[in-house]
Amino acid sequence: MRGGNWKIRIFIGLAIVGFALIQRCNNKETNPYTGRVQNINMSANQEVAIGIQTAPEMVRQHGGLYPDERLQTLVDAVGSRLVEKSIARETPYNYAFHLLADEATINAFALPGGQIFITHALFSRLNEAQLAGVFGHEIGHVIGRHSAERIAESNFWQTISMGASVGADAGALVSSIGQNTLLTNGREDELESDKLGVLLMIRAGYDPEEMIRVMEILKDAAGPDRAPEFQSTHPDPDNRIQKIREAIAEYRKGPSPK
Repeated sequence: MRGGNWKIRIFIGLAIVGFALIQRCNNKETNPYTGRVQNINMSANQEVAIGIQTAPEMVRQHGGLYPDERLQTLVDAVGSRLVEKSIARETPYNYAFHLLADEATINAFALPGGQIFITHALFSRLNEAQLAGVFGHEIGHVIGRHSAERIAESNFWQTISMGASVGADAGALVSSIGQNTLLTNGREDELESDKLGVLLMIRAGYDPEEMIRVMEILKDAAGPDRAPEFQSTHPDPDNRIQKIREAIAEYRKGPSPK
């Protein structure tokens, strides 16, 4: 009986893994704005809903919104200019730009569907063009559907891990493979968003060289003890600067996309 149970467990485990692989193949989509093939298991409307539902918690975690309507008006104006002058206006997302009260954390981030945030700690270090560089990068994450892709990848590896756990005691190993895959893709997402950010800046009439200054500001803020690139989900600032220079040269050399 024990031998029979073991065979059943193996069969069920393989079936779960097979289902995950088939589902992943069926979820393949070509992003119409980047041309990249991605594993996506949700609609744009679902991305928007996730972003809207999550936004209040993000605001709470960062001490609320910054209590200065004049600065929020600038944030809205820069974000809207980037959207209206670029491919972002063609996407099905609801873009909203939030200035957070957090004075300690130098950060900006985007939720699925267009909810974009910047802490006052970072905002206070930037001029308008540099703010546009930050927002261009974050809009790039939305256009690139990076959060949706990460969610689909996470679901895939969770299912694979479950199948491996049923069939044998190998769930931890498979989970580790999944985490490494997500880490590598995360760096690629950052570089893709940098490149999209350069394009958005150019389209909106901002000097894309200011994005290089943003990288220098982030590098200085991290200090000399920042983690090596291979230990971080973000590429090293020096590597990002090089890629940004290449993107600027590419878009300035000839006609750029929409």
